[in-house]
Amino acid sequence: MRHRKAGRQLRRTSEQKLALMRNLATSLIESESIETTEAKAKELRPFIEKLITKARAGTLHARRLAVRHIHKREAADKLFQELGPRFAARPGGYTRILKTSHRKGDGAEMAIIQFVGE
Repeated sequence: MRHRKAGRQLRRTSEQKLALMRNLATSLIESESIETTEAKAKELRPFIEKLITKARAGTLHARRLAVRHIHKREAADKLFQELGPRFAARPGGYTRILKTSHRKGDGAEMAIIQFVGE
């Protein structure tokens, strides 16, 4: 039984899932909108929103905490120079998930996750 185990496993080990979330977050920061499966998008939402909240603070400590997960320098710079100030007045809910069609190969439910426009 999975009592008190929050989140989706996504059929990966914890290390693989963390790597997946880091890569999806980096892609979302770079392009501001990505299409992935609905389950991955729902798992990515709290992960990226915590990073945006750190970027809103803008301190050196917050930057070091965020760079643990965002390994590309350009993406980290964009997170702190563009996305943090953009959402400075917003108390939360920086992303939206839009459901799209099913994937042709395996029928997985697809979704677009993107930043909310301010």
